[in-house]
Amino acid sequence: MMMKQAVAWFILFSGAASFARAQSGGAVPQEIAAAFAKAGLTTLKKRAAPADFSLPLLAGDVRTSLGALKGKVVFLNFWATWCPPCREEMPSMEILHRRFKDAGLEFLAVDIREDAKQVDVFTKRFSLTFPVAMDATGSVSSRYGIRGIPATFIIDREGFVVLSVVGGVDWAAPAMIAAFEALLRYGR
Repeated sequence: MMMKQAVAWFILFSGAASFARAQSGGAVPQEIAAAFAKAGLTTLKKRAAPADFSLPLLAGDVRTSLGALKGKVVFLNFWATWCPPCREEMPSMEILHRRFKDAGLEFLAVDIREDAKQVDVFTKRFSLTFPVAMDATGSVSSRYGIRGIPATFIIDREGFVVLSVVGGVDWAAPAMIAAFEALLRYGR
């Protein structure tokens, strides 16, 4: 059962994560904060710069980096196949991905410390089409201070984190869709 509001699995960070203390992008625009509030999520008080990283993608020898996605809105999710709330939210992530993939929303799901074959079976079982990066050593998740999964960071077009959430979320709920529409409109 997907958690809809702030209940056991759902913890919001009240400020920038430890990876982002060095640089702030100012306050989250009111329009974006209000849209996510209607969806039941609280944005950061100040936008924070995420740590850049480079990881191999599940689909072969190709690598991806967070820096390569600057200029786009990024949905960065840390997860694992054994995690029940991760499994629960994946279908709604896929819906969000399909809806906004041509509108400037880039997804990057970072699997933490699992075997690529196991992750490949999982992604096929759930018909996931968004990119999956492999954090085999856990070094990137450690840099982000991940202590619970799923952990999601929403990054704006300017490259700053506007929202961070730990726990399963229904990313395809109507209010959530409206929040992403507002975020994608902002700065265009």
